Amino acid sequence: MTEDAAAALAVVVVDESAARRRHLRELLDPDPEFTVVGEAATAHDAVSLVERLRPGAVVMDIDLPVLSGIEAIERIMASRPTPIVVYSGCVEGTRNQAARAALAAGAVDVLVRPDGAEAPAGESGDLLRRRLRVAGRARVITHPRGKLRVATLRAAAVPGPGSTPRVLAIGASTGGPPALAKLLAALPSDLDAAVVVVQHMAEGFIEGLAGWLDDMCPLPVVVGASGEFLRPGTVTVAPSGRNLLVHESLRLSTTLPPETQYHVPGIDPTYFSIARSIGPAAVGVLLTGMGRDGAAGLAAIRAAGGRTIAQDEETSAVYGMPAAAVGLDAAELQLPLPEIAPAVLDLLGRRVTVPVAPDVR
Repeated sequence: MTEDAAAALAVVVVDESAARRRHLRELLDPDPEFTVVGEAATAHDAVSLVERLRPGAVVMDIDLPVLSGIEAIERIMASRPTPIVVYSGCVEGTRNQAARAALAAGAVDVLVRPDGAEAPAGESGDLLRRRLRVAGRARVITHPRGKLRVATLRAAAVPGPGSTPRVLAIGASTGGPPALAKLLAALPSDLDAAVVVVQHMAEGFIEGLAGWLDDMCPLPVVVGASGEFLRPGTVTVAPSGRNLLVHESLRLSTTLPPETQYHVPGIDPTYFSIARSIGPAAVGVLLTGMGRDGAAGLAAIRAAGGRTIAQDEETSAVYGMPAAAVGLDAAELQLPLPEIAPAVLDLLGRRVTVPVAPDVR
């Protein structure tokens, strides 16, 4: 090994896109101050690579599949503290909560990846190299927040004997908004479960739906984004144009839907992620809607030990999605809309008198 090679900063590159990983390698490897020693496409692989290769720094996108980049940062900082530079399109503008979450988890620096740019170039590439040089000299220690959060949230997400579900997932399509309003309005303001809503809706209308639901129900309603957490007592609505995934620590990530996906955001991707990460700690509800989206995902939640409910035909505006779920034996219960909230509360261990929901037309 030459003296230059020995002095080079060993870097692990983490990004779901193979093209972006390749361009980052092409950017860093020719510079004698850096050497890319590994690439990872997922958070799990990133954690494993850092543990095995012990690099001097990590360049990471936080919008990763299955497990979020924020979770990867926490795990790395809890087990193998390493300077991490976040380089992501998820930390710009209104998504700056993701940047704060990354820094809070232990990242040394956060940079915005230019939109539409597969390769960082010019001033952007120079900035990344400068910030990476500084990060590589940073002294990092085991991050207590990450260590505690990883242990606590993982334990909370996988219930032990006698524990109750913590996540309520609701999917809807045609006729969904008024059905959602009636269901959510019947939930108590002190609900100790996190609520996830996926409503098929055209680009640009989700924010308006979330604001309307926020006015109609006692729980706060927000639009989900990568790097954020599901929060007990809060309704999180899947964002426009992307699929929302829930991970074992109740963190969220978003992914672009495949070209073949007809309904966006998709219910099945969210439900499959909940089945994998939450399993028996979930209650899944499938409301009125055309087509079959959500049926297979509801079946996955039931197979993972979660509890499942489908809206009945009489109260559904369109009985397509609930009927598909019943056909797959995915629905443990099939109920009229007014009876779903009491059943949910019963499954969540909340046997309370349910207020009458307003008549939303």
